[in-house]
Amino acid sequence: MQVLEPAPLLSLAGIVKVFRDGTRALDGVSLDVAEGAFVSLLGPSGCGKSTLLRIIAGLAEPSAGTIEGGQGLTGQIGFVFQEPTLMPWATVSENVYLPLRIKGRPRAEVEGRIARTLEGLGLRGFERAYPRQLSGGMRMRVSIARALVTSPRLLLLDEPFAALDEITRFRLNEDLLRLWQEQRWTVIFVTHSVFESVFLASRVVVMTQRPGRISADLPIALPYPREGALRTAPDYMALCRTVSARLGEAMA
Repeated sequence: MQVLEPAPLLSLAGIVKVFRDGTRALDGVSLDVAEGAFVSLLGPSGCGKSTLLRIIAGLAEPSAGTIEGGQGLTGQIGFVFQEPTLMPWATVSENVYLPLRIKGRPRAEVEGRIARTLEGLGLRGFERAYPRQLSGGMRMRVSIARALVTSPRLLLLDEPFAALDEITRFRLNEDLLRLWQEQRWTVIFVTHSVFESVFLASRVVVMTQRPGRISADLPIALPYPREGALRTAPDYMALCRTVSARLGEAMA
């Protein structure tokens, strides 16, 4: 008897995006993402990665092509932007409560969920702090907590660690993987770092320079959990070289 594979959570077919000024950002992007997958979109700056993420989230419309899943997951998508975009006048706890407040959830009803989310991201004890009192890495943790407090089915991250120092970035990579293994949302993670994409993802999708197209779709056969020691392992370095070569081809 034939065993049918489950339908993908997200399916993009022939996505094209042309802006009003005539700039063609995306040119025929087709991509299936399975539920529970961790996919990295890797490519040079300006290749349309962020545009594609916004289309998946329903924040922008494609000029052509079809999308099944993402825009139908209204209310089940968490989005982490490049900048934390926190409310400076609100405490950490109030910032994380925001999406639940928008949904009309009483604060008393979700207090436990907020506390668990903050603890999972190492923010226990900072509930009453304001964004100006936090480091860049801590502000990004709050931004991730705000995306996760709604228990999303699909988590979209747009180069969230690009502006952080290397040590902070490594720690956040490891914390993100730990939480993903515990909760198994589906993740699409945009980055221009080969090393970050290989460390995090079960699959790396390489995009060409603008107009963005998919040049390579590479499985990352490294076991989870992945911890800091992996970054010096021969298998990891070999995969980084492979992905780097495919990125070089995509940019040629």
